[in-house]
Amino acid sequence: YITIINEGMLWTPPVPYLLNNDLDINSKGVILRAFDQFRLKSCIDFKPRDSEDYYISVKQLDGYVFSALFYKHNFRIVSSDESTTHGVPYDYLSVMHYGKDDFTNGNGSTIITKDPKFQNLIGQRVEMSTRDVQELNLLYKCSKCLKSMGTSIHGNGWEMVTGVYGGPSSDHTNLPSQDAGYFMYASTESGQEGDSAWLETKRMSPQRKCHVQCLQFYYYHNGSQTDKLNIWIREFQDEWDSTGTRYLKGQISGPPTSRWTLHHVPLNATKQFQVEFEVRKGAGNSTGGFSIDDINLSELECPDGTWQINDFERFWNSTHTPDWIYSPRQYSSEGYAYRVALYLRQTDFGVYVQLVSGVYDDQLQWPCPQRQFTVQMVDQNPNIQLQMSRQTSLTTDPNLLTSTGVPAWGKPRDVGTQIVDENNETIYVNNLYGRYNFASLEDIKSRDYLKGGSAIFIFSVQGKFKYFHLMMMTLVMLILKSFVSAHVFLARVIMIYAVTHKNIVTSQSECL
Repeated sequence: YITIINEGMLWTPPVPYLLNNDLDINSKGVILRAFDQFRLKSCIDFKPRDSEDYYISVKQLDGYVFSALFYKHNFRIVSSDESTTHGVPYDYLSVMHYGKDDFTNGNGSTIITKDPKFQNLIGQRVEMSTRDVQELNLLYKCSKCLKSMGTSIHGNGWEMVTGVYGGPSSDHTNLPSQDAGYFMYASTESGQEGDSAWLETKRMSPQRKCHVQCLQFYYYHNGSQTDKLNIWIREFQDEWDSTGTRYLKGQISGPPTSRWTLHHVPLNATKQFQVEFEVRKGAGNSTGGFSIDDINLSELECPDGTWQINDFERFWNSTHTPDWIYSPRQYSSEGYAYRVALYLRQTDFGVYVQLVSGVYDDQLQWPCPQRQFTVQMVDQNPNIQLQMSRQTSLTTDPNLLTSTGVPAWGKPRDVGTQIVDENNETIYVNNLYGRYNFASLEDIKSRDYLKGGSAIFIFSVQGKFKYFHLMMMTLVMLILKSFVSAHVFLARVIMIYAVTHKNIVTSQSECL
């Protein structure tokens, strides 16, 4: 896609927006979560409209979302004096690209790609593509705004290596290739109990007023189960503070792993800070230590839970389909217990959620009131800004009844079915709700959804403005990358279908 050259026609962040009163509460969450993705992947921010003349206006009519976008309905040819591609090659995978059958009259495809292998890929609505992100950042000159996490070795014990005896044999970044990429490793084979190795990042400053950060990284543990990987932050009062105050934010210990494993740690720093990884030797003998790789930091909330399925494709191919597999029991931040299920078929699978009985049930509100469950299959690209993760969301409806007349989202002990789970524990489970066609085997091979054979799903449950329908990325991409007048912003042309993940629960968020 080509973009405008005249910088006077670009938005000046933060971009003001107005969510019209007729927009339902679910759609508001869709839009605001989309804004979060632009904060993550660019320097573009958004703010509620105050009294600005030019702003994004969104309203809902019959299930469609309209926004103030173009000042013309029709396509037009423009010259290189007015537009540029910024040197970015043509992007078949752009979230703005039409699908092969869009506007068809039923007599065949309307678009035939010059490169046949993209014929069935154009029109994707999973995420902004890598080139979408690249072009957006070039257009808005975001390179100086993008945040990265650099590391420097502090103290003794950490090494930069390409492999470790006993695993891992390669870094996570280049899986499944055996190319010699580097990762950080701290051995606990020698030394005394309590000895530590430290690795620290450079100093960073929170950018958002809500002071939310999520640290994401992959680790591999092949030492003693008494060894510990501690994750600290050190906060500094100002730039002259050379000591700071250290706070423990997370800890990993227990049995060794046989795979690179994804881990999230909420940081929530309020001042300038740095992250510090400490490997502390435990009691007993060790034949390895801890490795870490692909560290990313975002100013978004961490997921509630992670489900990593190792050898996923092999397991899928060996399963007598159709069949169900279930995640371990998860808990939302409020205490609602649930689990995620995959319905495996021969060439594709569905994703479902069900409430289950939990230890906090007697303290919770029932039926579960408008909580959004989001399940995301993680694109394991090492750069979080370039990931194209697949996701689906659904929202609980306290008024929904099952075919037997009981609340669909009621207290599982009262309305659910008694079963024995994988831990041989008796629990109660409600009906399953979700998305029948979540992804195909072809889909998950198109990106880094499988890495080293592992598939990773992350979960979250919210009652806030925190989730999005990815079609809204198309809407905002069109706003930011289209031919718009700096002086004329009228409610115009783009009609975005809010179907796939439309059920979104929302309430006011302090992060907006």
